[in-house]
Amino acid sequence: MADLPYFRRLARYNGWANRRLYFACADFSPAEWAALRAGFFPSLQKTLNHILVGDRLWLARFEQAEPPYRRLDELPHPEFSELKAAREAEDERIVTYTMGLDSERLAGDLIYTNVAGEPQRTPLHWALTHFFNHQTHHRGQAHAMLSSTAVKPPSLDLILFLREELAS
Repeated sequence: MADLPYFRRLARYNGWANRRLYFACADFSPAEWAALRAGFFPSLQKTLNHILVGDRLWLARFEQAEPPYRRLDELPHPEFSELKAAREAEDERIVTYTMGLDSERLAGDLIYTNVAGEPQRTPLHWALTHFFNHQTHHRGQAHAMLSSTAVKPPSLDLILFLREELAS
């Protein structure tokens, strides 16, 4: 099983990768930001909002709180600047959550209801693994969308983050 330092590092990586991706998107016009592109959530706007919605849903589950959304395709922040601010706050919340975890809780189960209303029980360490993998999966889709623009997609490689973090 992955340990607490592993998940805490993934939380820091998540924020690092999001900062790089959002920096790359910062100069898009509203039309470019919302433009249809190939992807499961067919725009940068929808894809990056989906990641935030997913993060908030999972954090609510981890914290045993009411889910903030009922659908995975909600668009809580259509404007880039609002989404960027919300993303930064959520990334801090993720770091804070992982810092507050202890080994006993990590070894336990997460009991929750998914967006379809179905009860679920998953070992917390696997739910956290999915949480971070989900972010990476959809950031990869956003990264691919950037390839269809004039903006050079930034490197989001975990190894680059590790090298930077270990050098500091």
